Amino acid sequence: MSYLYLLLALSFAVSALGWIYFIYFFSLGYGFTISVLSIATAIIFRDVITWPALLSCVVWLVFGLRLGMYLLLRERRSETYKHILYQPENTVKKPAVVMWSVWIMCALLYVGQISPVTFYLHNLREGLPVSEGWMWAGAIVAALGVIIEMVADAQKSAAKKVNARRFVDTGLYRIVRCPNYFGEVLMWTGSFIICFGSCCTVGQWVIAALGYIGIVYVMFSGARRLELRQMETYGNDPEFQAYTKKTPLILPLVPIYSVAKYKWLQA
Repeated sequence: MSYLYLLLALSFAVSALGWIYFIYFFSLGYGFTISVLSIATAIIFRDVITWPALLSCVVWLVFGLRLGMYLLLRERRSETYKHILYQPENTVKKPAVVMWSVWIMCALLYVGQISPVTFYLHNLREGLPVSEGWMWAGAIVAALGVIIEMVADAQKSAAKKVNARRFVDTGLYRIVRCPNYFGEVLMWTGSFIICFGSCCTVGQWVIAALGYIGIVYVMFSGARRLELRQMETYGNDPEFQAYTKKTPLILPLVPIYSVAKYKWLQA
């Protein structure tokens, strides 16, 4: 399991961006850590890497670099985002125990998220009868998730250029209110289902499951924060009220229209 220790060391090193500014643990640190882990996985297992495994690594690389660069540019260019980013609760210096706890949890989470592919490749190297079909299925689902996220972000950007003061309900936003979050959930779902064909041990299943559950929780927590901000901004708009009553929050066709009351989703 030495490869996991190496990936964990890299995860700690890159996610340490959060020590510069706390929110970076979850933003820049997240994106760039996933990018580095994708490259490291491809290098560590270069002797046995398969085409679908390589596709998964490329998907992570694209996702991570795009997220990290997007957040960097948005921080520099968007006054609205700066206002959100530098809210008092984000700028107050956190106690050391909080900083260390969050850093450790983030580093572990990011390794857990990408672990199914590493388990597949490790077990393949060990000669276990892994399934390339499951690997292809997971890689394709993950790629679809990234595409959905990219399209959603592009549609939101285009809509805001037309009317910056109005909520977005066009394109994918007609189907679900947070299609970018849905795309990310789909991407990590694709990663997780690889385990079904990877001959995983109990310990490997636990690591992968914790990584998957953790990121799904983070996505719903992010959707809750967005919902609360939108309620504050558009709550008195009858069109927005009608939109939120008929459009699911994050999962298409799943009738979850609000998670605002669930304080346990506050991350």
